[in-house]
Amino acid sequence: MLFIWIYRLIFAPIALLLTPKYLLKMRRRGDYKGTLSMRLGIGIEDWPRTPGKRRVWMQAVSLGEILVIEGLLRKLVEDPKVELLLTTTTSSGYRLAKEKYSEICDRIYYFPLDFWPFVRKFWKRLRPDLVICAETELWPEHMQQAANAGVPMVLVNGRLSDRSFKYARKLKWAYGRHMLLLSKVIAISKGDSSRFIAMGVPSDRVLVSGNLKLDVSIDEILDEDQKRELRVSLGLGDGFVLLGSSTWPGEEETLLSIFRDLRERLPECKLLLVPRHVERRSEIRTMLEQNASDLTCRFKSESDTFAPLDILVADTNGELRVLTQLSDLAFIGKSLPPCREGQTPIECGLLGVPMVFGSGMSNFKSVCEGMIKMGAAIQLSDVDSLREAIESLALDEAARQEMTQRQSKWAVASRGALARTFAAIEGFVRDGGPK
Repeated sequence: MLFIWIYRLIFAPIALLLTPKYLLKMRRRGDYKGTLSMRLGIGIEDWPRTPGKRRVWMQAVSLGEILVIEGLLRKLVEDPKVELLLTTTTSSGYRLAKEKYSEICDRIYYFPLDFWPFVRKFWKRLRPDLVICAETELWPEHMQQAANAGVPMVLVNGRLSDRSFKYARKLKWAYGRHMLLLSKVIAISKGDSSRFIAMGVPSDRVLVSGNLKLDVSIDEILDEDQKRELRVSLGLGDGFVLLGSSTWPGEEETLLSIFRDLRERLPECKLLLVPRHVERRSEIRTMLEQNASDLTCRFKSESDTFAPLDILVADTNGELRVLTQLSDLAFIGKSLPPCREGQTPIECGLLGVPMVFGSGMSNFKSVCEGMIKMGAAIQLSDVDSLREAIESLALDEAARQEMTQRQSKWAVASRGALARTFAAIEGFVRDGGPK
C-alpha cells in the first residue's frame, strides 16, 4: 500500500505542472471539447448491475490498440451473458471506437485520469466484474481500484519496450509489489514475459500468446483497379511510390533527401508522407516550403482529388491502411535516431508492402526480429545505409516481389494469438461475477 499512497501524493503536483502542456495539446488537436468531464469521472452515467450479466471493461489507449482488440471484443460478445465497457485515451481512438464498436459495446467512454477521486468515481458508477488492459496500460490507481473491488485484472498483448523496462527496473523497489495486483499477464513474446516476471509478476501468472496485431483482419483491401484509380485521383499516377509510414520530426527531411536522389534514376517516382501526428501539418508545410519549393506538394486535408504532384502529405486520421496499399516501398517511422521505439511495421507486413526501418524499433522488437529472420523486412543502422537500401529496392522490382512473398509466409506463421489469448481469459470471463 505504501507505493499507491506515494503515487497519490505526487500525482497532483505533477498533473498541475503538466496541465499547460495538456491544454495546449487539446487546443492543437481541436477535438477534445466536451470530454474533460468524462476524464474526470463525472461526465458518465451510473450503470446499475444487470442480473445474470458479467461486465467486462476493456481499456485500449489509442487508435492502433482499438483496431488490435477487435477480434477479442467480438469473441467476448459471443457470450450473451457478457456486457462490454470499452474505454480509450486518445481522441482518435475514441472516434474509431464509436464508429466500429457502438453496436457490440454497451458503453464507450474516455479513460479517466489516473487520480484517486476520478478513478474511484468511475469505478463506483460502472462496477465491472473483469478488467482487461491492452499492451502497456498499467495505471497504478486503476490497478488499485480493481484490487479494492476484488475484480481480476488481466493484461493482454503485454509488452515492455527496452526503454520502459530500463526505467521499470530502477523503480522496482517502489512498485514491484504493486505488480502482484495483476491476475494474469499475457505477453507477446518470451522476452516480454521474462521482463514482467523480473518486475514482480509471479511466473505462474504469465504466459506467451504471440501478438494480437498479427491476427488483425484488414477489411479495407483494395484490388488492383481500385489502387490504380485511387493513385490517379490523389495525383500519384502509376509510377513508383515511396511511403513514409507514421513519420516523426526529422524523418520527413531525410526521406525528402532520399527522394530527390531517387528521382534521378526514377523521374516518375512520388513521395507519400503520412506523419504520425496530423497536427504537425504546419511544421511539415514549412519544411517543404523551405526545401521543396521546386516540387509540387499537396496536403490530403485540402482535397480528395489532385492533379499530378510530386509529394502528397496525408495529414488525415485513420487512412494509413488504405494509403499503404498505394505504395511500392515503405519506410517505418520513429525508427531513426534519436527515436528508439518505432511505429508498427505490422500493417505493411500483412498487406505485403516491402519495407525498411531504422535501428530504433524497441516497441516491436519481437515482430521485427521475426520479419528480419524470414527476409520480410530490412533494418538499417544509419541514414546512409537507409538511402542505399531504398534506392536498391526501388530499382529492383524482383527483390520487392520476393520480399512480399516472404511477408506472406511470415504472416501465416505468426497467427494464432487471438485463440491463445481468449483461451487464457475465458475462465476469468466465465467466473468473474460480482465480488
